[in-house]
Amino acid sequence: MKLRTVLLSCVAAVGLAATAIPASAKSLLETARERGNLICGSSQGTPGFGAPDSNGYWRGLDIDICRAVAVAVFGDKDKVQFVPLTGQQRIPALQTGEVDVLPRTFTWTLSRSASGIDFTTPNFYDYTGFMVKKDLGVTKAEDLKGASVCVQTGSTTEIVVEDVSRQYDLGLKTVVFDNTQGTRQAFFSGRCDALITDASALASVRATMAKNPDDYIIFPATKYMEALTPAVRSGDDQWRKIVFWSIEALEEGELLGITSQNIDSFKDSKDPAVRRFLGLEPGLGTSLGLSDDFAANIIRQLGNYGQIFDRTVGKDSPLKIERGPNALYSAGGLMFPMAFE
Repeated sequence: MKLRTVLLSCVAAVGLAATAIPASAKSLLETARERGNLICGSSQGTPGFGAPDSNGYWRGLDIDICRAVAVAVFGDKDKVQFVPLTGQQRIPALQTGEVDVLPRTFTWTLSRSASGIDFTTPNFYDYTGFMVKKDLGVTKAEDLKGASVCVQTGSTTEIVVEDVSRQYDLGLKTVVFDNTQGTRQAFFSGRCDALITDASALASVRATMAKNPDDYIIFPATKYMEALTPAVRSGDDQWRKIVFWSIEALEEGELLGITSQNIDSFKDSKDPAVRRFLGLEPGLGTSLGLSDDFAANIIRQLGNYGQIFDRTVGKDSPLKIERGPNALYSAGGLMFPMAFE
């Protein structure tokens, strides 16, 4: 809890130095409602986190974060447009207002916080990993001496590769690409010895692109965990809070045991925390410019965080990623929902 509070305080302090939206400008909430939909920056296709299905319908963990905001603002999870962005495009797209929110597996860093964007609250904790073929005979970063690494430009992995190479005197050679698919295809075609990105994304790539997934292994690039965190443009505190509390609603719903299947059974609850969360006691939603039952609507249409995790990247998905650090704090993880009070 203390760590989350410190992080949020740091972001607020940095945000004061960012370029604010002029007082005469419309708020992002007003702009979105006049437009009639939310515009969300997405990946170029990472199954489990953000990719269209065979019918063109976008699905994934990051996708459902955007859909949660759409529910909060419009009451409809489908009032959202997804704009695929490369690593280089995503920050400028957010800064210029091309997109309203960026949940695209985006690592919270100091330099990014100082670039005219505000991070909200983490939706996934992960580590940066390397993926290599098993027959390369390496199982840890220190074994990659002289290896070539496929890297997507505009991502924090460029920095990680350089740091790892310097730390262990590996002489790593980067092969840089400007888009996600090009980076991955180059790795599988043999242009590089290793592919580096978030370990969860590597699990997705291995499960969906490798001819034989068992031929590849994934191991950490460093000992550090990263907080993947949706971001918004600096200068509109109301909008940052709306995105923040839309994500927190997913976690709080899980903590309270409220799911998309059982939510109606809580309507007569005497628990004050449940009643506030469901909007049965007025005031919380309207303080954000939303309906008081915005959190209940999110859970009803999308489920809680645990439900979303399981169906997109967890046990009910092809990726089978364990909850690990993405479990609630009450189950030994790092997810700690803020209080709805």
